[in-house]
Amino acid sequence: MEISRGKALRNYVIRRMLLMLPTLLGITVATFAICQFVPGGPIDQIRLQLAGGGAGEAGVSGRGERIQLSIPEDQMKILKEYYGFDMPVYIRYGRWVGNLARLDLGDSFRYTMPVREIITQRLPVSIFYGIVTTVLTYIVCIPLGILKALRHRALLDNITSFFIFIGYAIPGYALGAVMLVFFAVKRDWFPLGGFCGENFASLSNMGKALDIAHHAVLPLICYMVGSFAVMTMLMKNSLMENMGADYVKTALAKGLSWRRAVFVHALRNSLIPIATSFGHNISLILTGSVLIERVFNIKGIGLLVYESIVSRDYPVVLGMIVIGSVLMLLGNLLSDLCVAFVDPRVRFE
Repeated sequence: MEISRGKALRNYVIRRMLLMLPTLLGITVATFAICQFVPGGPIDQIRLQLAGGGAGEAGVSGRGERIQLSIPEDQMKILKEYYGFDMPVYIRYGRWVGNLARLDLGDSFRYTMPVREIITQRLPVSIFYGIVTTVLTYIVCIPLGILKALRHRALLDNITSFFIFIGYAIPGYALGAVMLVFFAVKRDWFPLGGFCGENFASLSNMGKALDIAHHAVLPLICYMVGSFAVMTMLMKNSLMENMGADYVKTALAKGLSWRRAVFVHALRNSLIPIATSFGHNISLILTGSVLIERVFNIKGIGLLVYESIVSRDYPVVLGMIVIGSVLMLLGNLLSDLCVAFVDPRVRFE
């Protein structure tokens, strides 16, 4: 039985992996086409720079001022060849997909360096905040949700619900701005932002860990404030629903102890909604929150994507969309596997 279930699991994973390929291909086609036709690309950015510098052919602004917007034809041809815009869209897409198959995401227009290196530099910061946020959320929210379900409408449940819903109503970036003013500016308890201090390289290993933890306190609170409320109430409501189910009442009627009926039977079924959302957190671990990273000046993936969209750095945008799409598809698969692990009724045939 275990062998057949293991074989079914293997076949299911293979089928899902094969189905990811056309889905990922469709995502790349759509995103590449959008990026190619959205105005404000690298050549338009050069036009604006030339307009500010007074080079190129003259034009007239809306206020009657002469500005430089056009580029001579010979220079325009060189720029199009450099950025690959002299080729049809389908050829550019084919070359990009071919490079992508070799894990080559191209070179950044803004940083003039490989996109893979840029993402690799920002990745540890986002991974740190993502993993710590996820672990703290599950460690705190699952026991708190169980406790709230067992003490429903008691004083503890009412007090925790009050603070949970206040935290849920406040956006993380807004809370971050308030905490920066109060705890960093007025009290000087925490730094104003960043991932680490300026003297980070000269610290010992323990000093580096403490420095990162000191900088991470306020951002982690902002990261957790929204998911904390959702996860806690999801755990509470799911457990309360299963505690009132017929199979729990039947187990109690047959002489099973209340503790065993709740913590063995009801709790396992209550973890199914939690397991469903577990895989989706993978993409959140990397992407993080753009607004929170901007508030705390954290050089993570979220801030990189925002800056790349603003500056029309399409190779970086496309690279992050591809990575995010792969993580989303793998997260969906992981969520299904987690549900199957928690719920023995799920079969892979």
